[in-house]
Amino acid sequence: MLPQSLSHVRLAPSILAAPLHNIAALGAQLEASVADWVHIDVMDGEFVPNLTFGMPIVQAFRPYTTKVLDVHLMIVRPERYIAAFAAAGANVLTVHLEACPHLHSVLSQIKAAGMRTGLALNPHTPISQAIPVLHMVDVLCLMSVNPGFGGQAFIPQTIGRIAEALALKEVHNPLMQIEIDGGVTMANARQIAEAGADVLVAGSSVFNANGLAHNLSSLRHLLDLAS
Repeated sequence: MLPQSLSHVRLAPSILAAPLHNIAALGAQLEASVADWVHIDVMDGEFVPNLTFGMPIVQAFRPYTTKVLDVHLMIVRPERYIAAFAAAGANVLTVHLEACPHLHSVLSQIKAAGMRTGLALNPHTPISQAIPVLHMVDVLCLMSVNPGFGGQAFIPQTIGRIAEALALKEVHNPLMQIEIDGGVTMANARQIAEAGADVLVAGSSVFNANGLAHNLSSLRHLLDLAS
């Protein structure tokens, strides 16, 4: 049997692993690359132990790329900043199920602000907990590492979780995309995509000495192979 083409799978390089001393140059590189989305991790040092970007980084990137800005909030009380991230230019705004006691309200606010809704689940959070709001979710982000730091190894049990998410997608929201975030490399990207992922977030594996354009093109070629 010939390999299946996975050309529909979106590539979302994570700038958590990128050098940020020249945002204009990085934005131009991303714009010229085969990336589909740009993944921006926002961490508050409370929900996760790391502290990273905020609205100014999203706003700074927006003029330099037409790519989808996929903003992942790893913060408590994300509802405080929904309007600000919309104004900064985010296209997808992802919040964590674990951080939102009033999840239905938060997702409604994201949609009302004109962005696509993203919902992230930590590796050991049962996907079934998301069922009540899946009909509202545009992007279901399954964390394949423990959130907070880049460069971690992919958790193999994520493959089984993708199958579980696919089954729920068919029942509750066939248009929902499944995003995998963490530990995506050339060695496992095709397996992850073949399992049913629609969006692959990759950080350390694309921002390395081989160069962003080369790494993304290699990843794209790996997924596009049909024969």
